[in-house]
Amino acid sequence: QVQLVESGGGLVQAGHSLTLSCEASRRTLRSYHIGWFRQAPGTEREFVAAISSNGGRTYYADSVKGRFTISRDNAKNTVYLQINNLKPEDTAVYYCAAADRYSSADIGSPSVYVYWGQGTQVTVSP
Repeated sequence: QVQLVESGGGLVQAGHSLTLSCEASRRTLRSYHIGWFRQAPGTEREFVAAISSNGGRTYYADSVKGRFTISRDNAKNTVYLQINNLKPEDTAVYYCAAADRYSSADIGSPSVYVYWGQGTQVTVSP
């Protein structure tokens, strides 16, 4: 079983940048594809970005392309999500999740992911 822990969230002003981290314990992350999702109050969990196990492929929601960058360092057992030019609408709890298989068609579906972290809150002030 993989235990995921997100960190790096906080209160930031619009226009600033933030880098979230997703660190794995108990097992190595290198076998898993990792996705980032976010959920604002009263909304459904929304796919943000994903990266294949070897880092060779990345996927982004259209709403975040150009501002979000997902990357991974398997040696550090960590996946990152860099968010640039933060906007108030980026305010949400951000979750990372691990999948052991996926297709490009369902990479954004929460049901693909087996393990989830507890989330880290990102709040963007105007």
